[in-house]
Amino acid sequence: MITQKSTRHLGFLALAAGMAATRFGHCGTAWAPPDASWAVFFVAGFYLTCEWRWALPALLVEAVAIDFVAIHYYGVSDYCVTPAYWFILPAYSLLWLGGAWLNHHYQRVPGDLKRLAISLPLSVSGCFLLTEGSFYWLGDRIVHASIAGWWSNFLSWYGYFMLVTCAYVGLVALGHIALTRRVAARAHLQMR
Repeated sequence: MITQKSTRHLGFLALAAGMAATRFGHCGTAWAPPDASWAVFFVAGFYLTCEWRWALPALLVEAVAIDFVAIHYYGVSDYCVTPAYWFILPAYSLLWLGGAWLNHHYQRVPGDLKRLAISLPLSVSGCFLLTEGSFYWLGDRIVHASIAGWWSNFLSWYGYFMLVTCAYVGLVALGHIALTRRVAARAHLQMR
């Protein structure tokens, strides 16, 4: 018999596998999809809210471990690994909190989509501000840092990260809606 606990563990494994399969390149390639890490943290926050003590640290360790392996064994550029790299820990935690907030307010009504439309962009924006801002200002990669340069860099990448994260979360949301409708229909038939 499948229990709720085993379902959560399977969900965690699926999310961890999704991150492992996509994290080797931010923008993806012809053979690999774009990095799903941000969506993984948001979705994990929603589905694994109560398991944050082990699931959030496990996903954070996985993200760092994948980066280490990609750089040291697969020749992925280490350009983004600076002292600011560690800002991914609070940034990814913001994504988790966005998903957890959505879970806390989830009512299985159409209004949940409005709450998703609020929590996802806010948490992605917070994550992006932390990661991009820390990289630009603390990463020692920008020779002549300026507000105008930061703003230009911000605008260059913000839309991409928002779009990719929203696309992945949108796919999960569609699957969630389909599955919950099917379960509800099955329960209704059993009650007859």
